[in-house]
Amino acid sequence: MIPGDNNKERRAPELLLEDEALRDGLQMESEIFSLEEKLQLFRLLEGSGIRRIQVGSFVHPRIVPQMADTDELIRNIGETKGTVLTALVLNEKGLERALACGLKHLSMSVSASDTHSRKNAGMSAVEALDSMTRLIAIAAGEGVQVRAGFQCSFGCVYEGAVKPDTVIRGITRMTQAGASEVNLADTTGMASPYSVSSLAERAAMELPGVRVSLHLHDTTGLGLANMFAGYEAGVRIFDVAAGGLGGCPFVKGAAGNVPAEDAVNMFESMGVDTGVDLDALCGAVGFLESRLGRALPGRMSRILKGAMCG
Repeated sequence: MIPGDNNKERRAPELLLEDEALRDGLQMESEIFSLEEKLQLFRLLEGSGIRRIQVGSFVHPRIVPQMADTDELIRNIGETKGTVLTALVLNEKGLERALACGLKHLSMSVSASDTHSRKNAGMSAVEALDSMTRLIAIAAGEGVQVRAGFQCSFGCVYEGAVKPDTVIRGITRMTQAGASEVNLADTTGMASPYSVSSLAERAAMELPGVRVSLHLHDTTGLGLANMFAGYEAGVRIFDVAAGGLGGCPFVKGAAGNVPAEDAVNMFESMGVDTGVDLDALCGAVGFLESRLGRALPGRMSRILKGAMCG
């Protein structure tokens, strides 16, 4: 996409990008963002055309202080037009809070790795899956659209490779409980283009009628390559984060998510309509960089700035 080219005729977007800067991005930042700053970031993302935004997670504030005001943030955002609000739920208390906020879309996630599950959820992978399938059934029964996330789908820094059979069994159980979308998460950034396309194709084949999405981290610099491989395999929903913020507090060496602006540029350059205004999205990146006092990993914001200066 040519920087600043906003004149192309817009069709209905061909894919869905979910921005997670407010959740996955901020959870790694030690300096707490105020409610007003989170609202400002949300409005910038919404204004750029992002159609699904993960605004936080319902976790104990002692564990992730940045998420302490998720409930209040959702109430302050209120009704939206064309943008789906979603949040992450990991346990029963979190689901209670999410339902009380009136959310109609949730990401309900467990880990394929026992070690990561114990660090992230305080229970074994088997226990977490048993508990989550029960909670998914409750959420679906309340009319909530559930995305079932499977963390460490492509490997774990603590345990190594994760068998595809383990992932398929887990996501199958969660769809049987009521999830309408499965999210294959490369939590540790260990995926390769081949492993992404292989697992995404198998998930789509074994779960017909269930949408498959990808949550990719750019730990080894393969984020965009893995995203392209997923697209070629038929995936049309991708998690991103403005500026490339993000990472898991319970993963050693965790890196950020695929930068939203770089994903938009890649797809638009392929002729795939994202429905996102790149210039406006880079405005959200600029806000984050100004607030954090550092440059973020995403490339397109710097490129656009350079074009303006030139």
